Amino acid sequence: MLYAVKDWDNAYANGPNIPGGERWPGLWVPPAEAYRADMAGQGRAKLDIAYGAHDRQRLDLFLPEGTPKGLVVFVHGGYWMRLDKSFWSHLAQGAIARGHAVAMPSYRLCPEVGIADISTDVAQAIARAMDEVDGPVALTGHSAGGHLVSRMICRGAPLPADRQARIGSVVSISGLHDLRPLQRTAMNDTLHIDDATASKESPALLAPVAGARVTAWVGGAERNEFRRQAQLLANIWTGLGASTAYVEAQDRHHFDVIDDLADADSALMATLVG
Repeated sequence: MLYAVKDWDNAYANGPNIPGGERWPGLWVPPAEAYRADMAGQGRAKLDIAYGAHDRQRLDLFLPEGTPKGLVVFVHGGYWMRLDKSFWSHLAQGAIARGHAVAMPSYRLCPEVGIADISTDVAQAIARAMDEVDGPVALTGHSAGGHLVSRMICRGAPLPADRQARIGSVVSISGLHDLRPLQRTAMNDTLHIDDATASKESPALLAPVAGARVTAWVGGAERNEFRRQAQLLANIWTGLGASTAYVEAQDRHHFDVIDDLADADSALMATLVG
């Protein structure tokens, strides 16, 4: 059977295609605020650590009890043009319970900057977080954040080789690994993705570093394009020597697919830091 996308805006529209989708991102705000306040009250949160001069070049770092086993970095989504680190603090709970520190950065957004600049921001944020925490590093990100963490383990990434060497695993959750289809959407009026940007910044069009380990994780109830984008990265990078996996989380949609980051015993957390 032939398959073709006829409406590219709808293909990448999540909220309108999820029952009750209008509840997000607001649904994340109360638990994130409560967790952040609790961790700050315990003296286990370092908030708004600067990694650059811009007011969005800030990260929050949450610490486990005792010496961290390593560092997890979560990079948020929002199609590179909305949201910030404050929506996701509660998702640190799973890794914290497993004894890892968790860094959550904000970054500059389109159209103020381009996607290549955002990649550089994320690389700088990861490097800054590595300065705070010793040990192995695991990266995870959601949607546009999945793109950004995958970008960090590409050859020629803005993250220096010695920092890349500390990365043990990457889990791209509902990641966008080929930017070319986004050129066909109305969002591109803000994103300004051209052919050169797509070629330079799409992980699926780049080679992974030696020893790269990546899991493309996606909800089974997500849009076809998000499942295809996940399959694409796992497929191509397997042929380029990376250790890859593709996982569909049954019945999860684009917004609740990240919930298991808060559960220390979830399969998602076992994949990330197990």
